[in-house]
Amino acid sequence: MATYDGLFRTLGLEDWCARGDPAETSAAPQSMRDLLAQTRGEDPEAGIPLWDTPFPSLDALHESCAAIPQSRELTRGLEQGFLDIRHVLKAGLDPVTQPLSVALRNALWLFQETPWWLMIPLLALLVLGVARSVKLAVFVVATIAFLAFIDLYDEAMQTLSIIFVCAAICVAFGVPIGILMSRSDAMERGTIPILDMLQTLPPFVYLIPLIFLFSVTEPKLYGIAIILYAIVPVIRLTNLGIRLVDKEVIEAADAFGMTRRQKLWGVQVPLALPNIMAGVNQTIMMSLAMVVIASLVSAPGLGVLVLRGIRNLELGVGLVAGLGIVLLAVILDRVTKAALARVDKSTAARQ
Repeated sequence: MATYDGLFRTLGLEDWCARGDPAETSAAPQSMRDLLAQTRGEDPEAGIPLWDTPFPSLDALHESCAAIPQSRELTRGLEQGFLDIRHVLKAGLDPVTQPLSVALRNALWLFQETPWWLMIPLLALLVLGVARSVKLAVFVVATIAFLAFIDLYDEAMQTLSIIFVCAAICVAFGVPIGILMSRSDAMERGTIPILDMLQTLPPFVYLIPLIFLFSVTEPKLYGIAIILYAIVPVIRLTNLGIRLVDKEVIEAADAFGMTRRQKLWGVQVPLALPNIMAGVNQTIMMSLAMVVIASLVSAPGLGVLVLRGIRNLELGVGLVAGLGIVLLAVILDRVTKAALARVDKSTAARQ
């Protein structure tokens, strides 16, 4: 006797429940509870104590009413529904996402083919231009030289190339979306639930539908996952930064007769730059975190060595690769924070 037989009998749904799978209702094997009751010499028809009553889940209700689907049928239906529209999604997304594959392939080629004696000075010059700090440039050069010394230079450059491409795309799309959210309350209300979902969804879940849509040999497979995971902070902080601009400053701009576009690019965006740069910093950090996870779907770089250490139980390989990831994170964090400090100073001087 199933737990909820009496419920369906009381509701008069016995005939509806009997419309379920006849083979399952007539010749279904005994449940584990019934088997255990027989083993202990108990009467399975006697019911179960209130303390042990299971929650009325799909599986528990299915035992009493075969017309109610089991939870595995729900997941199987979801999977089949996705597979039915997979070809349509792939046909629509392939042309749109193909430039991402091209950009990732070209970035990987550029970072790997450029000799170290040219790449390291170029990175130092980039740090000088962004942060205006000789000490930070020396630290970056020393860190990359150390990674090269322990034979992690190629993997580090692969990881950096992926981060540069994905972070740039996140900023290119995230800042305009944040600006639109700041100018429209309706768009903000509609976008925030999507951002909440992207921010709370476990990183591994991003990979599941993408594996069914794209081949593991296509860089856009891991590129899309990284972008979806890392784009949220720059959108949120751009929206927040513009909304936090002092209303008196906006009123002064209105008094000078500035148009909405002039107020946006001449007043709001410059004053919101500290928040926007903080969002860029978080986006870069989250891109680095996702690159490691994306190594599960053929993303090259230091994450591959971490994965190798886990699969083959090579403790040293995993720890050294983890050290390389930490050093890259420190470099990226210090550079973006130095750039943020410069922006803060310029904003304070402007005010």
